[in-house]
Amino acid sequence: MHEDGKSDNSIVPKKLTNKEGSALPSAESVEERELAKRNLKHQNKSRAQTRQDLQSELDRIRQVAQRSKEEKLKTLWHHVYNIERLRESYFATKRNAATGIDHETWQSYGEDLEENLQDLSARLKRGAYRAKPVRRHYIPKADGRKRPIGIPVLEDKIVQRSTVEVMNTVYEIDFKGFSYGFRPNRSAHNALDAVAVGITRKKVGWVLDADIVGFFDAISHEWMIKFIKHRISDERILRHVKKWLNAGVMEAGKVTKAIKGTPQGGSISPLLANIYLHYVFDLWADQWRKRTATGDVIIVRYADDFVVGFQHEHEAKAFLEDLKERLARFALELHPKKTRLIRFGRFAALNRKERGLGSPDTFDFLGFTHYCGRTKSGKFGVGRSTIRSRMRAKVKAIAIELRKRMHDGIAATGSWLRVVLLGHYRYFGVPENHYAMRLFRDEITRKWRTILRRRSHKTRLNWSRMGRLARKWLPWPEIYHPYPWQRLCVITRGRSPVR
Repeated sequence: MHEDGKSDNSIVPKKLTNKEGSALPSAESVEERELAKRNLKHQNKSRAQTRQDLQSELDRIRQVAQRSKEEKLKTLWHHVYNIERLRESYFATKRNAATGIDHETWQSYGEDLEENLQDLSARLKRGAYRAKPVRRHYIPKADGRKRPIGIPVLEDKIVQRSTVEVMNTVYEIDFKGFSYGFRPNRSAHNALDAVAVGITRKKVGWVLDADIVGFFDAISHEWMIKFIKHRISDERILRHVKKWLNAGVMEAGKVTKAIKGTPQGGSISPLLANIYLHYVFDLWADQWRKRTATGDVIIVRYADDFVVGFQHEHEAKAFLEDLKERLARFALELHPKKTRLIRFGRFAALNRKERGLGSPDTFDFLGFTHYCGRTKSGKFGVGRSTIRSRMRAKVKAIAIELRKRMHDGIAATGSWLRVVLLGHYRYFGVPENHYAMRLFRDEITRKWRTILRRRSHKTRLNWSRMGRLARKWLPWPEIYHPYPWQRLCVITRGRSPVR
């Protein structure tokens, strides 16, 4: 594979044996393969071989990054405009995603895919590529407000995805183990597991549940570029990151230039957010824990939402004050209403019981309310239940959609509701949350019955008939996720999930 992304068709790839390249002897001999007599144009276009080549390039970058965390990588851009990587990025883009300001769809771009990718690669290589403003769109939040997101044009999505893949190879070496948001092979459920296991197995008596005010809109462009320069000195990477940061937002036909922040919605935004908080929060919090804390401290971060557990109250308060000062240096601040320091854990439960008080306070994290519970054997455990406000907002949104589908057939509406419920179960289907999921299904059943009865004043849809419809179309709640310590022990393999 040449640097410009063009493949050398004069070289015929070999068929690799199962164990070639390992320390063990090959189980079978290697056999040369002749060129196919037909389809000469596509004879060496194996997608599997292409992925192998692209992965090999990333492996070489990873090796350089691992040699020294102080070393800066200077030549990465040619990996971004590699036409094979651009092609992989195109196919990884959602086919039915919303379009940007140019209204280019995945299907229309793919009609002349090879020509378009060749042109895009050439523009990236010679520096003629220009980032376009993102289209502003709003999505409703559980509290009634609307979250602004930016929708880039398709070519920006492709280039950003390709850039993220290359940059991720470098930063995955540096990122801390307690950072879970928007990282390869990590998920929100991994972060939830880490919180539950950390609080249960460490001496945690206080929990800081923190959220940063308008984080994505408050990111300083100047600091962002400084942070990236710590590891990447390729001016072409830095130049294009600046282009995406400064592209601006189009709303109501008017383009507004951005002087700070990164719009949510682009492929590059989650990585930039992680880089920013890696230097602003992760490194600092890890050093604070090692140098200042005398008791146990656990840290779990998912994007700009993080939970920190402490053994001692005075250390928890000191950390909170120091954190406010730290964030202020980088144009960030904690949300006054969403940031709380509460007594939580096995010691909190015992303390309140001895004083004749009720259950300890709860905190919300990644869609779940966490509370002090008990296992069947009577031991302390962290319980998790769907946040009630999230559930109510979801039920309300489904009710609105059901009104729009009022005159659709029962089979069509039932099939849609089945998909909605299964999606809900797959995220919220954690142990001990069965009751909340059952409640969610009951609410959806009531809303559907209400809509069906409104279709005609002569309806005879009693609860007996509705029960048969619900049993046919609405699946029962199911637990999709194992207990936290079961999955986390497999993933971390003995390493601490909160360190």
